[in-house]
Amino acid sequence: MKLFAGLSAFSITPTDASGCVDTAALARLLERISAARANSIGLLGSTGGYAFLSRHERQRTVEAAMACVGGKIPVIVGVGALRTDEAQAHARDARKAGANGLLLAPMSYTPLTEEEVFQHILAVAEAGELPLCIYNNPSTTRFTFTDDLIVRLASAPNIVAVKMPLPTHGDVKAELTRLRRRTPDGFAIGYSGDWGAADALLAGCDAWYSVIAGLLPSEAVALTRAAQAGDACEVERLDQAFQPLWRLFKEFGSFRVMYAIADALGLCRAAPPRPILPLPPADMPRVKDALDCILI
Repeated sequence: MKLFAGLSAFSITPTDASGCVDTAALARLLERISAARANSIGLLGSTGGYAFLSRHERQRTVEAAMACVGGKIPVIVGVGALRTDEAQAHARDARKAGANGLLLAPMSYTPLTEEEVFQHILAVAEAGELPLCIYNNPSTTRFTFTDDLIVRLASAPNIVAVKMPLPTHGDVKAELTRLRRRTPDGFAIGYSGDWGAADALLAGCDAWYSVIAGLLPSEAVALTRAAQAGDACEVERLDQAFQPLWRLFKEFGSFRVMYAIADALGLCRAAPPRPILPLPPADMPRVKDALDCILI
């Protein structure tokens, strides 16, 4: 469980217009995360644009990451793909490059059944031979994991964690209690959805899978550590500073906003992969104003 615990920072993957990864720029982003002492790096997650990259570029990304931060901070690699055999190949590639763990969302063009998702994840977990986190991301995949499916997968070899969306009813604590009652001891339950991170951390989730930590790792670490210490007042103060940014995430989608942040901070010059368009220039002042509220 320790691999899938605390703050996991998800980086963007800078590329040129043809989808070639800028490994030097990526290394600079990952070094900042490592220096801030996040608990892990989430590589090639949704924020990392894995679905837009070829197998070759994904291999280059993992190899560059491990050369940069391998042994300094655990690296969890997203291995999702439309076909099971492709996802298995990505899992093997990640293991060969030295990744510490895997993250898998059930990508699909045709809506999947629960049995199809179960067999898919089982096959990839077996091929990867690394600790694997189920990625329950219905806003992107249009598939929602039921409790029964999570419980069934949690008993399978190598499957040790789940990354959950924020519950629609808002009661993270109740969901955690319900899932922990049915899953094996040590099965890690973490959350994405940065604007609900404060509540999820204070409710006792195992991990915050954070978008913003990919570019503002020190600030995200501060929020995480305050929550882990049970300092609700400090968590509230820090979360309030993030509110303008959370509003931008909800309005434009965090993927677009992250590229705007990278540009505003001068961290790298990269645009989101087409057909995703950059944030309109007229909205960039709002990004800069939001950052002014947060930066330590």
